[in-house]
Amino acid sequence: MRLRRIRPGGAPGGSGGALARAGTAAALTAALSLALFGCASGRSSSAPGDGAAPAATSAGFGWFRPDPAPGAWQHASLGGQSATLSYPGSLRPEHSDPGTVTVGSTARSGEVLVYLNVTPKQGGETLRNWADFRMEHLREDGQSAVRLDGVSGPLNFRGGHGRCVIDNYTTDIHHNHYNEIACIVRGIHATNVLVAATSTSAWRANRALLEKVVSSYQAS
Repeated sequence: MRLRRIRPGGAPGGSGGALARAGTAAALTAALSLALFGCASGRSSSAPGDGAAPAATSAGFGWFRPDPAPGAWQHASLGGQSATLSYPGSLRPEHSDPGTVTVGSTARSGEVLVYLNVTPKQGGETLRNWADFRMEHLREDGQSAVRLDGVSGPLNFRGGHGRCVIDNYTTDIHHNHYNEIACIVRGIHATNVLVAATSTSAWRANRALLEKVVSSYQAS
């Protein structure tokens, strides 16, 4: 899956392949902090798909709980699909490629604080090969120091099932360091890639928010 590269001054695009912004991201504003949720112990169930063998959720994904988003959150759907990304009002829709959804938070300096993206499946990614596919995609897109921090077992999303990875990498432009939760989610009608990312410096502050976004995603 070859996606549009991010250039200086441009907005992140594609399925979150790269987040190239100058400088180190600062902590989110108080409004965004109010949207953060503590990491609650979750549940997940095995679900077959793309030949993925049933397995218990790996360590590091106990937070996953496929519940609806808080009532005050906003919702964005992919064109022609019922797949829905939910997010707090402190984040804003951003320009993205046709057929995709991007929401985020950017500092006045232009630094990316939070980046959420949903893109339809575009290549050979499957539930079975997702971890290897995502790592290879990041490297092919020019990212370095790509590190896989966690791989989930099969997860039951709202309206579908999928698998996720947690990873971090350094961008090829400005050498910024980012952490992400990246998932492939297969619904009844479509398979999409969901990316929730933040700078490594803001990972601890923003992680609970990203986890809530991932858990509340509605498959198509």
